[in-house]
Amino acid sequence: MPSSISNTVFSEPSGPRIALIHFAGSLVFAGLYVSAWSTDGSAAATWLLAMVVGTGLAGIAEALPKHRRQLAGVLRSIAILVFFCIVVAALVVPGFLGI
Repeated sequence: MPSSISNTVFSEPSGPRIALIHFAGSLVFAGLYVSAWSTDGSAAATWLLAMVVGTGLAGIAEALPKHRRQLAGVLRSIAILVFFCIVVAALVVPGFLGI
């Protein structure tokens, strides 16, 4: 019996509307990173780059054609891994989020 997680992760791509939302989020995170880098000049906001990568991968996964379910699932899995790494790094490295 397949799990609901694998059904969700390896489902058909949602289409261009959801992909556009992911790409817009990626652009917002990129803008936040550029803003933090230009005003602060430090690497305190490097976690934003991981957010750009994660949301960008999710956007690519949703923009694929309907018959590319496995590739979309792999891209979604990598995006989830990137987000999970941010959470682990925030717990392990104090000050990772710049707070």
